[in-house]
Amino acid sequence: MTPSISWGLLLLAGLCCLVPSFLAEDAPETDTSQPEENPASHMIAPNLADFAFSLYRELVHQSNTSNIFFSPVGIATAFAMLSLGSKGDTHSQILEGLEFNLTQISEAAIHKAFHHLLQTLNRPDNELQLNTGNGLFVDSNLKLVEKFLEEVKNHYHSEAFSVNFADSEEAKKVINDFVEKGTQGKIADLVKDLDKDTVFALVNYIFFRGKWEKPFDPKHTTEADFHVDESTTVKVPMMNRLGMFDVHHCSTLSSWVLLMDYLGNATAIFLLPDEGKMQHLEQTLTLEHICQILLNRHTRSASLHFPKLSISGTYNLKTLLGPLGITQVFNNGADLSGITEDAPLKLGKAVHKAVLTIDERGTEAAGATVLEAIPMSVPPDVNFNKPFVIIIFDTITQSPLFVGKVMNPTH
Repeated sequence: MTPSISWGLLLLAGLCCLVPSFLAEDAPETDTSQPEENPASHMIAPNLADFAFSLYRELVHQSNTSNIFFSPVGIATAFAMLSLGSKGDTHSQILEGLEFNLTQISEAAIHKAFHHLLQTLNRPDNELQLNTGNGLFVDSNLKLVEKFLEEVKNHYHSEAFSVNFADSEEAKKVINDFVEKGTQGKIADLVKDLDKDTVFALVNYIFFRGKWEKPFDPKHTTEADFHVDESTTVKVPMMNRLGMFDVHHCSTLSSWVLLMDYLGNATAIFLLPDEGKMQHLEQTLTLEHICQILLNRHTRSASLHFPKLSISGTYNLKTLLGPLGITQVFNNGADLSGITEDAPLKLGKAVHKAVLTIDERGTEAAGATVLEAIPMSVPPDVNFNKPFVIIIFDTITQSPLFVGKVMNPTH
């Protein structure tokens, strides 16, 4: 390979999905012992949250009428791993774009924190199954820098595969098979085409399947209206449950705030803005609000109406991350000489896909028979029949696994 050629580099970042919870019922029983709290992963939790908010606001800026769903942890993991092979401005742009201030945290500490984050997320747990995986797909003619290979393996548990990119159909199949297997069939045929110059692909996926602590009874699901906007209404299967919920109205955010726990160590925060207040919620919401919500939990009786839904988001990260300052890695000025010295590389494509499915089947059917004592006072009616925001947190690492907005649950 001649150094004058600028080779294409493909990055498939943060492939992730939430799958229907009933698939978790046959999860094998494994060790459920809890790991010790890990301050290393806590160290980057605020950065991941800031990155999540930055991405979310950029997606809203691109379109305020579309569903949004992505994994901040997935995207950040992929680019932190890529930073190990970058140098100069390319290197600093990536880390600063991920909301890291290198005067406050060392690069070594960042990679150590990601290592512990991935280790914690991939712990065996038969209640909450959360798996992440990374793969390096290297052209059989390309020689990678040994230090890069060692570091991505040690910090990011990444496997390396030799691929013949000259046969683009075969290379595409190898990568798609890796993703399909890692997401247990939920994301198939992700790579539609490969640039003829691609010599290296980096893949990250995050796979989640959880069971609600308090499921809904399918017998109570009925068709109802969901108001997409003032002029658009769609029919959705609406789950209903009268019970004790962690729900309150927040005047600062002008929104109802609902917390629903998965069995295991994940919590979903749903934010339902008052009429006409979505923009206010999006402009006001900060990490401090989220921390307060998670700290000040209390249950009350409520009549909850929540739509069954399945939405997805597919994003071109070159477009999405450019406004966050990550630009050079995508152009001919990229310095990725820490990956290979054979030829100049640039990031040719960066794709992120996420899938969210929410249904009633939180636990085995028997779980739906649990009875709760309801106070005699009239409970509030909390109806998620219009656009709302979702944040799913891993409570051990304090990391935002997924962030989204449901504008239309039928799309």
